[in-house]
Amino acid sequence: MITKFKSLTFGFVLAMAGAAQASAEVVLRYAEPGPNRGTRAAAVQFYADEVERLSGGDIKVDIHWGGALLKWSSVMNGVSAGSADLGSVLSLLEPQELKALAIGDIPLEYADPWVGMRAMYDLMTSASQLQQSLADQSLVYLSNFSTTGVQFECTEDNQIRTVDDIKGKRIRATGTYAKVLTELGAHTVSITYGEVYQALDTGLVDCLASYFYGMEAYKTYEVVETVTRVDWGQLLGFAIVINKFAWSDLNDEQQAIMLQAGSKMIDHFARLTIGHAEEVAKTLANGGFGKVVPVIRMAPEERQKILEATLPFRDSWIQDANRRGMDGQRIWDRYIGLLEQYQSEFEVNGYPWQS
Repeated sequence: MITKFKSLTFGFVLAMAGAAQASAEVVLRYAEPGPNRGTRAAAVQFYADEVERLSGGDIKVDIHWGGALLKWSSVMNGVSAGSADLGSVLSLLEPQELKALAIGDIPLEYADPWVGMRAMYDLMTSASQLQQSLADQSLVYLSNFSTTGVQFECTEDNQIRTVDDIKGKRIRATGTYAKVLTELGAHTVSITYGEVYQALDTGLVDCLASYFYGMEAYKTYEVVETVTRVDWGQLLGFAIVINKFAWSDLNDEQQAIMLQAGSKMIDHFARLTIGHAEEVAKTLANGGFGKVVPVIRMAPEERQKILEATLPFRDSWIQDANRRGMDGQRIWDRYIGLLEQYQSEFEVNGYPWQS
């Protein structure tokens, strides 16, 4: 009888220990509107794996791909409300609510994804006013993505080599890029990326302001004749955020792990996306996609004209930030300082994975 009691007691202790271990494990639901393919998907998976590795398995990130949990249009509100714990958000879709992230969407001369993402990470994890702006939406910043620099891909006889060539062109563009191109005389067209192939093929648009990865993914090389390499800015208002209350439920060590994984993911994603962009550019030029699509770099003086046309939108961001109670100029100066810092580091030392 005593032996049986000891056995039952020991079993109860083991069961309670197992229950305690299970309750200590944190599972966070990640809303990823994009599909589980491509370099960015690989980066999201890397982030989840890195969180689990750094936490020794105590934190797991359960990714819901392809909008299964939340679509692009509802991720921000869904994470804010707790329908998901984490998610990928675009300030382009929520420009007022995600004004803090929108600083990264102003087209600048810094088109290198590693430089841009590292600057954004440092800014968003240190600028208290930007952090509070996100907190007002019940969000906390964890990491960053980049679209890489904008290029012009155009149909026959519509190539863009100079700023004057932009005038009168029907160009598909989004966000601040569309506003700048409109100021330069373009007729901008707002259509989804899923519609761009047909729009180019039928002549609805003459050119796209696009990215090398998009050229491959949507096979637009089949219906364009030239690509002008502008390396014009990048969309950096593209981040991983976590619900503020889910964040506060984590202890200090767990929060540090979430941010450390975010920092590591930036280097991983930058390596993937930079390599992929260069591979696509070479394949276009050598006919590897089935036809030769020349990739010609825009002259520096013409590129500079486009950059100068962006300046009013920089001023607009600063003024809007001021109206929201932030020190817009100080934040902007800090952002530019970080971009210059990482650009200099890259020029001197190369990328971290090259050392």
